[in-house]
Amino acid sequence: MTEPANTTQVYRIVIKASAPALWEAITSPTWSERYGYGGRVLYDLKPGGQYRHKASAEMVAMGMPEDLIVGEVIESDPPRRLVQTWHPLFSAATAAEAPTRLTYEIAESRSGVCTLSITHDVTGAPLVAGMVPGGGDPAQGGGGWPWILSDLKSLLETGARMPS
Repeated sequence: MTEPANTTQVYRIVIKASAPALWEAITSPTWSERYGYGGRVLYDLKPGGQYRHKASAEMVAMGMPEDLIVGEVIESDPPRRLVQTWHPLFSAATAAEAPTRLTYEIAESRSGVCTLSITHDVTGAPLVAGMVPGGGDPAQGGGGWPWILSDLKSLLETGARMPS
């Protein structure tokens, strides 16, 4: 597969939530189970610390590995910025690609309203580059970052997930 021309993908969403609440939703295992594709994130939030995204029981039953995504924390500045590597192990093909670089930036524009920006550098990972923008059925794993961020926004603003 040829490397896509645009290897840096940026996603932004405005969420009615404080920066600490948004940080907690991104980095806490109990929050990560409640939006997107579920599963528990485990972070050691220091440079060199490990990142793991564990599969839910339903995902494991469908044949997914227990560790869905692994990585390393590069920078952690709560509640403003988190930089990490991101290496999906969904299949032998995604596991064979190079780890990518994922940056979360949280900017609180006024009390209780934040802009969350995700910059995903997918250099060296053409399968990941084609997957993370979404466009497919979210129930089949095709929603990508746009769907995950929309579900996070819904959960934080209303207390409920988007209908699936």
